[in-house]
Amino acid sequence: MPKTSARLLSLLSLLQARRDWPGALLAERLDISARTVRRDVDRLRELGYPIVAFKGPDGGYRLDAGSELPPLLFDDEQAVALAIALQIATTTGVGIEEAAARALTTVRQVMPARLRRRIETLRFTAVERPTTRPDPQVDSAVLMALSAAVHAREVLRFDYVPVSPPTADSPTTADSPTTADSPSAAGDDPVLAPPRRAQPHHLVTWGGRWYLVAWDLDRDDWRIFRADRITPRTPTGPRFTPREVPGGDVAAFVAGRFRGSDGSGSGGWPCRGEVILDLPAAAVSRHVHDGVVEELGPDRCRLVLGSWSWTGLAAAVGRFDAGIEVVGPPELRDAFAHLARRYAAAAAARPGPLP
Repeated sequence: MPKTSARLLSLLSLLQARRDWPGALLAERLDISARTVRRDVDRLRELGYPIVAFKGPDGGYRLDAGSELPPLLFDDEQAVALAIALQIATTTGVGIEEAAARALTTVRQVMPARLRRRIETLRFTAVERPTTRPDPQVDSAVLMALSAAVHAREVLRFDYVPVSPPTADSPTTADSPTTADSPSAAGDDPVLAPPRRAQPHHLVTWGGRWYLVAWDLDRDDWRIFRADRITPRTPTGPRFTPREVPGGDVAAFVAGRFRGSDGSGSGGWPCRGEVILDLPAAAVSRHVHDGVVEELGPDRCRLVLGSWSWTGLAAAVGRFDAGIEVVGPPELRDAFAHLARRYAAAAAARPGPLP
């Protein structure tokens, strides 16, 4: 790449990294004179980049927003990162697969041959988690509306199709957090229900789906709404003062809600038990993601694990093909007895004639 072009690329990268750049600092970072900085800024302006100058003791330059999209310049790392991001766009759940494929084709066409060869060798398949039904796609316009309300800190009014509540023996999954509203929980007919009013705080992704974390003004509590079930109404409401989610960490809060706790970070799974397994700790730990495994001997270990229900916890422990000693609590022992009766009944049942 010619030296001038490389310098222009470096200058543009710096201007994109922060809002205001003093001219002297740009010259120092690029190891050029202030005069060369001014000349390179003029070249970028000719290419369509809206660079404005500001005066003052530290007068400098700012890359402003323009009415048209100018030619885009990327360094090698940015180009590779963009290509990778476009290839995994199919897992975002936003329905932008076709647009991402077109954008990737455009990027490849304008890449230098050396970069194109690197991208062509990077071939992979984005495999989503197995599900019994495909995840619903979220309209990108809905995401933009939700994000705009979060950014502006404006009360959001929207129609919402509730999520059916989980049963006592069904897991709390990303499809049905324990705080997701349902007709039975909220006492509303989803068809006749009035618009919801909430203070939107965070737009998050979890398990390939999009959720809105908001303070529900009618319930006076935090709620997690699935974005694909939201239909925003206009106009938005008044501005509000942001609250802090329980625990102060939105990631921990959302993870806690999907586990069945209050999400404050003070608790984990609603059911937590301890057992001793006749297996080496190394053989158990690689199958346990958020439990605690303690070695008690060459073929014996202690396992502390959590789950969404006592029956679910007993079933999770039962997947290990080994002897089990329940340390506690009594609810876990009762759950094992319940599963034992259920499995015994299933084993005793005679299969019907094959069709």
